[in-house]
Amino acid sequence: MATNRLAFSATVHCLTGCAIGEVLGMILSTWWGWGNAASIALSIVLAFFFGYGLTSLPLLRSGMSVRRVAPLAFASDTASITTMEIVDNLFILVVPGAIAAGLGDWLFWWSLGVGLLIAGAVAWPVNRWLLVRGKGHAVMHEHHAH
Repeated sequence: MATNRLAFSATVHCLTGCAIGEVLGMILSTWWGWGNAASIALSIVLAFFFGYGLTSLPLLRSGMSVRRVAPLAFASDTASITTMEIVDNLFILVVPGAIAAGLGDWLFWWSLGVGLLIAGAVAWPVNRWLLVRGKGHAVMHEHHAH
């Protein structure tokens, strides 16, 4: 049961970073008039940036160096964020008109929100699998005392 809760917590943590990056990427690329491929690329880059950032900030604030924090963040979040980004972006591409929807369009927000929820549901078993094997967010928990 504790593993399920920890997997849920890890999933929500990664989903938060992904959501911030996805929403900001879609907003900026729409505002700048970028095409679909550039929009997806920017959203993915920002999702990883914010995902890793949310993991790294508490450790950096505790006094750990970037040299120690970066490998921990990569080890704990890469599989989860990758899973979420694949699922979320595929969902947006599959929903008719979602990728072309503008910021003021209900379809834009609906497809982004539902895509992120589905991505989180798919990433939960990935995070659980990693935790059981001492990987993923399990790597971070030995450093939470810092």
